[in-house]
Amino acid sequence: MKNIDYAHVIKAENVRPIKDHVLVEDMDFQERTTKGGVILINDDATTSGIRPRWAKVYSIGPEQKEVKVGEWALVDHARWTRGVLIKKPDGTEQVVRRIDFKDILGVSDKPTDTY
Repeated sequence: MKNIDYAHVIKAENVRPIKDHVLVEDMDFQERTTKGGVILINDDATTSGIRPRWAKVYSIGPEQKEVKVGEWALVDHARWTRGVLIKKPDGTEQVVRRIDFKDILGVSDKPTDTY
């Protein structure tokens, strides 16, 4: 498991948010490489880290009609919760975060560069 800061650890099989809320996984906090080959180090928690980030939609609430599980959402800066580590009965682990639906800038079938 990656070295990720998470608020809680829960054991669960199916976690689903309420109302129109959205849970995401695989949020991009890693280093990036520009088209010219310049490596931009992990910039989370720094001034240069203020940017939108891609995250894969993990689960949606029953009232959510705008995004689908499996899509990638581009989320405005800092519009997500700290991660929660979910430990499933099959031994797999996943860090999920709740994002504010109103702060989703767009969705895509795959993430693209954001610099």
